[in-house]
Amino acid sequence: MSSGKFIYSLRNSLCNVKRLLTTKEHNYVKSNLIIQSLRRVSNSSIYKNKKENTFTQEDGVQYTHFGYEKVAENIKSEKVHDVFKNVADSYDLMNDLMSAGTHRLWKEYFVKCLNLKSGMKILDMAGGTGDIAFKMLDHAPSSEPTIDIVISDINQAMLDVGKKRACKLGIAEEFKWVCADAESLPFEDESFDLYTIAFGIRNTTHIDKVLDEAYRVLKPGGRFSCLEFSNVSNPLIRSIYDTYSFQVIPVMGELFASDWKSYQYLVESIRQFPDQEAFSNLIYNAGFSNVTYHNLTFGVVSIHDGFKL
Repeated sequence: MSSGKFIYSLRNSLCNVKRLLTTKEHNYVKSNLIIQSLRRVSNSSIYKNKKENTFTQEDGVQYTHFGYEKVAENIKSEKVHDVFKNVADSYDLMNDLMSAGTHRLWKEYFVKCLNLKSGMKILDMAGGTGDIAFKMLDHAPSSEPTIDIVISDINQAMLDVGKKRACKLGIAEEFKWVCADAESLPFEDESFDLYTIAFGIRNTTHIDKVLDEAYRVLKPGGRFSCLEFSNVSNPLIRSIYDTYSFQVIPVMGELFASDWKSYQYLVESIRQFPDQEAFSNLIYNAGFSNVTYHNLTFGVVSIHDGFKL
């Protein structure tokens, strides 16, 4: 199906949603917003796919990318913070809707590959809502001593959602919760055996600083493991993936979270992230050894590993 036919079909479907929702004024307004958003997509260049990961300087101001938008380097973290503050309450629901639950399988496999051992000290960075840390607890060895997990995120709103989830599950006391910037961690050198980060590193301003900090806080022999969206090399799969990403995900963000822009950014940030080989080189340049990656779901996501020897 061509992108034009796809958006036409999607618009018709949402017109039906609109008719179903018009019994209440607030729902009528919301459905109109969705239709307006669809018009913005169909009239825009949605397949802008160039990577602009390099920093530029103009009039003494450093610039970087925020999705496809060029922004001053010193405000990117603030803009990213606002995105995740906006999506915090609906983040897990939207992940399920956007990936049809596939993100749960990716995360489950990611944690299984970590080879957790008793007594490990673990930092789960960008751990926000707790998905990875909770799965670690499920896979932890039952023998004593148990694993020690710190969940850290730059966004307090995401941590608050994670704490609420943990309280409901009765496991909140199993974790330490620390609001911190991955580019400047408040932990001593050689504090952790394992550093994990899932779907978070692409949102940072300086990936190299994040990797340097990961290396610093890991003990000798420690492992860096990252789960992140990556590059789909197959042209047919990439075309389908791009259509879904740019034409469906922002619409779902508007429909279920009343937030088109945040989910548009999330899609664009994936396209701006270095591909598998380029990111592996960044990990290697940070000092890690035995750097590897393997793709999941045709390269939609990849798991990257490196060791501090």
